[in-house]
Amino acid sequence: MIERTKSIDIAARIVLIVGVAFILAPLVIAFLTATLSYEQFVRNGGITLQIGGHFLDNLAHIWTETALPAQLWNSIVISTLVAAIKCAFAFTATFALVFFDNRLNRLVFALTLVTVMLPLELVVITTYQIVANVAMPLNWLLSLTGLGEITGLGSDLRLSLLDTYIGVAAPIACGSTSVFIYRQFFLSLPRDLPRAAAMDGAGPWRFMWDILLPLSWTPLVATFMFWFIGGWTQYLWPLVAASTPDAQPAVVGLARLATSEPDRIPEVPMLMTGALFVSFLPVVLIAVMQRQIVRGLNLSEK
Repeated sequence: MIERTKSIDIAARIVLIVGVAFILAPLVIAFLTATLSYEQFVRNGGITLQIGGHFLDNLAHIWTETALPAQLWNSIVISTLVAAIKCAFAFTATFALVFFDNRLNRLVFALTLVTVMLPLELVVITTYQIVANVAMPLNWLLSLTGLGEITGLGSDLRLSLLDTYIGVAAPIACGSTSVFIYRQFFLSLPRDLPRAAAMDGAGPWRFMWDILLPLSWTPLVATFMFWFIGGWTQYLWPLVAASTPDAQPAVVGLARLATSEPDRIPEVPMLMTGALFVSFLPVVLIAVMQRQIVRGLNLSEK
């Protein structure tokens, strides 16, 4: 039984108000700064709570004079690829781990979770070497077996995925967090469900596609949105893998808005405008899909 008292309700409201203020304060400051011109910002001596009238001018400059609009499209494509690859591989891998009995299932599941302990930032150099030449394993095989000399291919084949969407997205998508989420959901389903589907003549592929996939729609949507936002906010690997502005996502392009002149104050109003411009789409998606995200991450929801 949960006891409800007036003092507890008041304390909860105070904590909620303080938390909301703590979260919204940076956004408010960023918006107020984005409304200033560069001259007003310098004259005010930095960030203040003064509101100006140059937000639309700054936004027009971002849209017409920078590469952020094109890089915004890059972010959409890369984030969609990251989310789609993660969800597709995690769904099929979890299907095999849960619905196909094998004594090595627990070991394989444990090994997949090990990848969580190896974030991309720790292996960025090795990852760069692989993406710079994805034919490296084939070269090793040709050299080991001698087929390179026999076929005339040699052992120095090169295929670079740098400055491509898949080259940026694929390493980010290597992770197994979704496997854990899907596994918990699959285990909460009735144990007789696969047997009943088999009695109706449904094979493994049909069971996965026609029965399991519709039942898993809610957690799939939630994890897709979660990984879409995760791909959107990636900075280090896109900075390394995409060397040209045409291939870089918006987060990397935003960092390049800062002036490179050592004796000049950075154009902070333009940076704040760019930050709001880049953050607009993820914020809208979270606001629209928040109910589906919460339901999907609730493992007891079926």
